[in-house]
Order: sequence, then C-alpha cells, then structure tokens
Amino acid sequence: MPHADLPPSPWITRFEALLQSRAPDGGPRRALDLACGHGRHVRWLVARGWHVTAVDRDTAALASLADLGAALRPLAADLEGAPWPLAQERFDAVVVTNYLWRPLLPHIVQAVAPGGVLLYETFAQGNETVGKPSRPDFLLAPGELLRACAELRVIAYEDGFLSRPDRFVQRIAAVREAPAANAAPPRYPL
Repeated sequence: MPHADLPPSPWITRFEALLQSRAPDGGPRRALDLACGHGRHVRWLVARGWHVTAVDRDTAALASLADLGAALRPLAADLEGAPWPLAQERFDAVVVTNYLWRPLLPHIVQAVAPGGVLLYETFAQGNETVGKPSRPDFLLAPGELLRACAELRVIAYEDGFLSRPDRFVQRIAAVREAPAANAAPPRYPL
C-alpha cells in the first residue's frame, strides 16, 4: 500500500480522547506533525478540528495536502541540515511517527505547550533483525524516548515488537502539565 494511503497509526488514534481533552478554551487547537510525509496524521487531525503545522522536506508531499485549506500550515524544512524552524512556537499537540533525528528530541519536547500532548512512535533497536530502518542512527536505544521526555508526564509508553509488518518500536504519549488552577489532579482520558 502506498504510504499516502496508509491509515493513521493506531498509537495516534488510541489517544483521540487525550488530544480532545488538551484543547485550549477558545481559539483554534494547534498541532504539529513533524516529518509528516503525505500527511495521514495531518488529515486525521484536521478532520477532528485541529489547525495543523505540517513539516516535511518533501515539497511534493506537502503540496498533496493543499486541499485542507486554512486548517493547514505547510512548512518545507530540512530538519537535519538547518536550524530548528519552530524555535518560538508551542503546540497543543505534537505528533511524530517513523522519524528520528536525535538532535531534535529536545526541540520536539519543548514544542509541547503547557497542557499539550506529545504522541511519538518510531523504530527501536531490534528492528535491524527484521528489516529497515536498520542503521543504529535511526533506531532508539532501550528507554531512550522515555528519557527524552523526562520533563513531561508520561501517560503511556511501550518499547517492543509489533507484527504485520514486523517491527520494533518505542512509542510514548506524554503531556506537559498546565499550571494548576486548583488542587484537583488532572484527568487523562485513555
């Protein structure tokens, strides 16, 4: 199946209620889909009322999202060879799937606004035994994603093997706590 036709990752859709609970009062909900490719998650988020900044180096892939209109902010950027393009921006949701460039991990975490959520899923060590990617540069070490998100509150984390297709992944759902308005603990719908 061509990548553009793939459905959203079950890891991302699993946390739809968490995403909806992160919406700010008033104003548009702002999401970042980093290394979005052909935008399967961009389309899923826009269909749920989000305004999405879609970042990728592939301008043709970004152009394929033009039908999303005002809900889309496409940004063509070389994430690995240029400065971080979103230094002063924060998002209510940050989504990253099947992408790893370690120097960006601190920027990705910082892009999560107070009260915002990070959903991240990518390949982990062990994947070299079942396919690509197989280079260590593109495979997370055990617990690496968890450590990268240490300043966030982790809601869910997995590190292991998935089948169909066979792959080793790490994935995390984490939130940046908003300043407390009262003493009641926050509720995180799963």
